[in-house]
Amino acid sequence: MKRTVTLAALLSLAALAAPPALAAAPGPAAPAASSGHGHGADLGRQTLPRGDGWASEGTGTTGGAAAPAANVRTVTTRAELAAALASPGPRIIYVSGTIAPDKTCADYVTGGYSLEAYLAAYDPAVWGRDTEPSGPQEDARAASAARQTADIKLKVPSGTTIVGLGGNAVIRGVNLHVDKADNVIIRNITFEDTADCFPQWDPTDGDEGNWNSLYDNISVTGSTHVWADHNTFSDGDNPDSGQPLYFGRPYQVHDGQLDITSGSNYVTASWNRFTDHDKTMLIGSTNNPATDSGKLKVTVHHNHFRNTLQRLPRVRFGQVHVYNNYYEVPGDSGFEYALGVGVGSQIFAENNFFRLGRAVDPASLLHDWGGTSLTARGNVLRVGGRVSPIDLVAVYNAGHDPDLGSDAGWTPVLHTGIDPAESVRLSVSQHAGAGRVR
Repeated sequence: MKRTVTLAALLSLAALAAPPALAAAPGPAAPAASSGHGHGADLGRQTLPRGDGWASEGTGTTGGAAAPAANVRTVTTRAELAAALASPGPRIIYVSGTIAPDKTCADYVTGGYSLEAYLAAYDPAVWGRDTEPSGPQEDARAASAARQTADIKLKVPSGTTIVGLGGNAVIRGVNLHVDKADNVIIRNITFEDTADCFPQWDPTDGDEGNWNSLYDNISVTGSTHVWADHNTFSDGDNPDSGQPLYFGRPYQVHDGQLDITSGSNYVTASWNRFTDHDKTMLIGSTNNPATDSGKLKVTVHHNHFRNTLQRLPRVRFGQVHVYNNYYEVPGDSGFEYALGVGVGSQIFAENNFFRLGRAVDPASLLHDWGGTSLTARGNVLRVGGRVSPIDLVAVYNAGHDPDLGSDAGWTPVLHTGIDPAESVRLSVSQHAGAGRVR
């Protein structure tokens, strides 16, 4: 039975929903990072609370909280950040102000590459649509891309905490790559516009071809025990919606905002704000079970997805707990889907709040990418001023074949208190994102 929740009830429920208390490891004094609530806290020494999602499994996630004073640095430039990441661990890195590469796309160009020449060489009317680009311009594009990669992709090693100081820490145009690492914390940072200067055209990708970009804001590959918390992700002043069309397809310069792939395991993404982006969060990047089967255990809770078009998240293989997130989808956004049910995926989606524009079909909240089932319970939908329960699987099955099953085959036990879905919009709006951590 549908029911309407009053504003007074929402406010009452919101008072029950607040971020959990955090543990702190002992250590020497370090810079205080503003909580955004009028009092200071040393975020560098905080660790993931026990039971807070999959990243709390086993040994839990402490990052660099036990770092000695000699391994604690404050960085203000890309070079300083790179040096701090290469320094002995465990390490705490405080980000102050805005960090960005000091080079432009023009500085990476080599081999005679130009976009104009690339478009001329691989126009489907000239090149066709049956084979991927090859030849001098593709070689020049790849060589130019390699120069950009060397500058903007920074590896994050094991035993690392990276936190923003205050509410204005920004990492712009940099790809943090947590690769084959264990025990990493990334918090209280605004990530902006990790744009690929040299997207690759692939006419064989889909029916119409696609432009593919290389960089995420944060990439987690082959890593374990990772906590991404109270970060804000956006494309800054270079939104996907502002890109041109080439060969009739969007010139895609951004990839994911937070992608978790290549056999990664035990990850918690909490209280983040994902805004104004297309491909947002990918969990598992291949349908081959050899790498990912039995892994990709991820918890996604109390995040704000606003005007994000797809992959919220898209999942393959993993047991992924998606709860207490706020999905805000304008009617004219070009929205595709929220939860991507991929091969072998076991999504458990509960007590999420979906606020949809009137033009958005609730059946599009799920998309079947070769999966068979998911558990969805306690979710609510707001359209206009009306809030009512929504059975995501039943609504999807009413308009699609084949049907999805309604049992993911597992029940999460590692999680914080699960708030009433009706309270999520207010609590997440108030507390998610950089500068709002307690």
